[in-house]
Amino acid sequence: MSRLPLIDSKKLIRKLLKAGFQYAPVKGKGSHTALVLYDETNRPHLVIIPHRNPIPKGTLLSIIKQSGLSKEEFLDLL
Repeated sequence: MSRLPLIDSKKLIRKLLKAGFQYAPVKGKGSHTALVLYDETNRPHLVIIPHRNPIPKGTLLSIIKQSGLSKEEFLDLL
């Protein structure tokens, strides 16, 4: 299993937007950005991303869990 890379919030947001996520309506004010992705059952996956450089490892693991992606799928995005 490969290690998580150090990544800043701007790059992470760009990668998730390319993966199909969209900006969540009326969410993500101030120092956080909210993105949402609807799966095939129309269930939303809401991801809250803090504006940090780099994002802490624990926070990145939480973002992966919120996104509904596996760790390997997430690493393939990068």
